[in-house]
Amino acid sequence: MSAKNGSIKLVAGNSNPALARAIADGLDLQLARAVVRRFADMEIFVEIQENVRGSDAFIIQSTSFPANDHLMELLIITDALRRSSARRITAVIPYFGYARQDRKSGSRTPISARLVANLITRAGIDRVMTIDLHAAQIQGFFDIPTDNLFASPVMVRDIRERFDLANVMMVSPDVGGVVRARGFAKRINTPLAIIDKRRERAGESEVMNVIGDVAGYTCILVDDIVDSGGTLVNAADALLANGAKEVYAYITHGVLSGGAAARIASSRLKELVITDSIQPTEAVRVATNIRTLSVASLIAEAISRTAAEESVSSLFD
Repeated sequence: MSAKNGSIKLVAGNSNPALARAIADGLDLQLARAVVRRFADMEIFVEIQENVRGSDAFIIQSTSFPANDHLMELLIITDALRRSSARRITAVIPYFGYARQDRKSGSRTPISARLVANLITRAGIDRVMTIDLHAAQIQGFFDIPTDNLFASPVMVRDIRERFDLANVMMVSPDVGGVVRARGFAKRINTPLAIIDKRRERAGESEVMNVIGDVAGYTCILVDDIVDSGGTLVNAADALLANGAKEVYAYITHGVLSGGAAARIASSRLKELVITDSIQPTEAVRVATNIRTLSVASLIAEAISRTAAEESVSSLFD
């Protein structure tokens, strides 16, 4: 396929090559020939090995662990494409790192999400495409067009195929995620419950109360990010203590740092479903109760529509 005003070039960094290949397959394209490697002192070197002049270039790169390395790869690939005369450069960032630092959390602390947005814009990116930003208002940190895609259609389809919806209840793991959970509940016509929790310190949470009658229901927790896994484990315990039949979780971005995968594997959570916005680690791949859904087709369709100057938002109507 080709763009409305030039050919499409897909350039992949090292953050998630499997997802990049799947996106390319969905578009019936080959990834552009490019070298993204390290010098001996770990400086990043990029070389685009084919002509991209006048092309509509899409860089596929999550800023996942190691976040700083992958962010620098994105910036340097951008510079290489800009100096190679690409007509338009879109950063496809399935997982946007630093998104949790979207406000001042205390005195003399940064708003790192805004800083990263500035870096991306100043590097020469013309457009950003991402999935399930931690806070939707981060779109306003960019002074360029930003498409925040939603993984919910992929997840809702999977839920419809696997569950008896008459016995399902959607659950928000905290008050801040109520809008997301309500959207899921509305799509599949199920009731909604909320976990009221108090976070004592970063990376830890204490479940305080379950708002809603979950007795006898198969509960599905929905959220955008799972990192330590503590919130999900505690939420599952609280729901089961309140009479839930089983507890599942559908989370877009499986950060799963440290011993999170082992924590989920040994928990009472029946299954954690994540997307491939972040390349799964070996610990995630071998966990028997963690399953991955692909968002490649969703991203491929969004890229196709962007290149053809068609509506992206209509994907979610």
